[in-house]
Amino acid sequence: MGTAGRETRERLIETAERLFAAEGVYGVSLREIVRASGARNVTALQYHFGDRHGLLRAVLERHRAEVESARHALLDAYEAGEPDDVRALSAALVRPLAAKLAYPSGRAYLQILGELVNRPEPLIGRASVSDPADSTYRWRALTAPLLEEDAARLHRRFVAVRFTMIELARRAQSGPHADDRLFTSHLIDLVAAVLLAPLSAETHRLAAERDRERTP
Repeated sequence: MGTAGRETRERLIETAERLFAAEGVYGVSLREIVRASGARNVTALQYHFGDRHGLLRAVLERHRAEVESARHALLDAYEAGEPDDVRALSAALVRPLAAKLAYPSGRAYLQILGELVNRPEPLIGRASVSDPADSTYRWRALTAPLLEEDAARLHRRFVAVRFTMIELARRAQSGPHADDRLFTSHLIDLVAAVLLAPLSAETHRLAAERDRERTP
């Protein structure tokens, strides 16, 4: 790919990121993205990305390496430190994403994540759940021993992930803020509480009833 092609591709990604955050991933047409990017050829988007989902993957991918590196480093520190430190695990989930609040592209990324994870059929997370090299897969594995059995089966970890992304998206949308440290620390506290919240007797009973109904 020549210099002009790389520049066009990058402009399309930057424009899509901005418009996806502002209008919604499905609220803006591909033609609008091409026009706003200044691309001369209306087929440029299809050439570089194939379709909307290909463009969306490219938008997410430009942030992925930084998030992955930061989270793996925090998980390394967790494994080297005190065992069963749920706040450290919560921080490993939150801090790599919260760092994105510091600049416009990062805030747009968080808004997009918040939309995707809050759909009836979330459009993110499936690959990371099954990829052992992914930091989210590793985070899930390290968190599992800290959860009650029923809490794990009731998708407690996904609830924590979704809560994190939605709260960060809301913060990003209202930003920029002069200081995100208090927000981030409090969010970590809340995620730790979500992970360790005890299940009530009623929830245990209903989970057992559901299991019996599902048993052939």
